[in-house]
Amino acid sequence: MVKKGSAEERDLVHKLWDREFAAMRAPASGGATKRPLPDVVAGNGNIYLAIEVKTTTKDKIYIDHPQIDALCEFSETFGACPYIGVKFKYTKWLFLEPENAERTKNNNYKIEKNFALEKALELDEITGKDKQIKF
Repeated sequence: MVKKGSAEERDLVHKLWDREFAAMRAPASGGATKRPLPDVVAGNGNIYLAIEVKTTTKDKIYIDHPQIDALCEFSETFGACPYIGVKFKYTKWLFLEPENAERTKNNNYKIEKNFALEKALELDEITGKDKQIKF
């Protein structure tokens, strides 16, 4: 069962502010409007993020493709990097670019916990706080 993500969205917004990003939950995300709005929008003047948030106590999450299409549409218009932010029980936040998420036969998205743990980015990576010095 996918639970309501408002507490998790607030947690993510706080973590983004801690990394010097202005961040907010979109007040009308989740189908409350005809406009394509992600769950969380954040930026620091250099990096702009649009995040569709999904949380679950199970080992996989399914997402209807219109939600991710809307995330990508918003991101393109706004100039943001689109991410699917997932939080499985007992994991930290993990972020997948939509094109890196697995698709089902009916074109929806499926994110399995083990795949996300192996392939997803972490918060410091998408916020640029994980920049390594290259020599």
